[in-house]
Amino acid sequence: MKNFPLLASLLLPLAVAAQGAPQPIRKNIPLDSIRLSDPFILADQPSHTYYMTGTGGKLWKSKDLKVWEGPYTVAQPDPASWMGPKPMIWAAEIHAYKGKYYYFATFTNSALTIDTVQGKPVERRASHVLVSNQPAGPYVPMKDATYLPANKSTLDGTFWVDKDQKPYLVYCHEWLQNMDGTVEKILLKPDLTGTLGTGKVLFQASASPWSRENPRNGPVRPNKVTDGPWVFRTKNGRLGMLWTSWVYDVYTQGVAYSSSGTLDGPWVQEKAPITPPNYGHGMLFRTFEGKLLMSVHSHKDVNGRYIRVPRLLEVNDSGDKLVVKQPVASSH
Repeated sequence: MKNFPLLASLLLPLAVAAQGAPQPIRKNIPLDSIRLSDPFILADQPSHTYYMTGTGGKLWKSKDLKVWEGPYTVAQPDPASWMGPKPMIWAAEIHAYKGKYYYFATFTNSALTIDTVQGKPVERRASHVLVSNQPAGPYVPMKDATYLPANKSTLDGTFWVDKDQKPYLVYCHEWLQNMDGTVEKILLKPDLTGTLGTGKVLFQASASPWSRENPRNGPVRPNKVTDGPWVFRTKNGRLGMLWTSWVYDVYTQGVAYSSSGTLDGPWVQEKAPITPPNYGHGMLFRTFEGKLLMSVHSHKDVNGRYIRVPRLLEVNDSGDKLVVKQPVASSH
């Protein structure tokens, strides 16, 4: 998600929209006409349909990636849980696993404070998992009330089955609490109803050689933000991870590779970003025709407002590193 205070405040309406009044369902909407942060696309083979979600928790459907139908409300978290009746929803993902569909998302209850760091309150925010029997939802709670410690601010959870054939939740520990954001993993129960053990740090934001921030008093230093981890393997089996930070005030997509071929790493950061500036929170999916695409968002200014829109980039994974080839042409 967008752990940059000013931009987060500007984008807050997107995160809470899912909990407001129902929006009318629209049809034949071009992809670049949709306002959406952290776009995730599931290419669902059984229904031969693309399902797109992201921040705000809404769902869009498409048969061709060009025009879309939505937004549908699909997340039904428990209002009596720690999330409260109207949680913000960030960076939702849908993963098919063993005959069911799982909704990995970040939920925030701004009415609860879990910590105070440098005099600022830290809200209750955590990665969590809901479930459905179909990709279009509805997605409802499972057994466990929490997946990660209540006193830990976490976000942008994603799913990965490692070489040990066990499922894992990969997530970020938020920089607003630890001041140097991390990407971590924790073992999931076999049925994904909860987690087992404790989390393990995979790397810190400061490990990045390309991210930058320029504080008011002090030298340029690595940015402290970790956002949007996405784990993948290239065709030759090399394990990598997309993740996002900032280069000054520009949201930027990086990549790291695991030297061991497992989540345990060590993770070696690429020296340069993998995409041009103003693309971030990427994930990978393969079209029904077999083409590998990266779904990201970029931003544009509309009458002085900061708007995020989904974009698709064509990717080559035939070697031992991802290569971003070109943006997919807009539908209009």
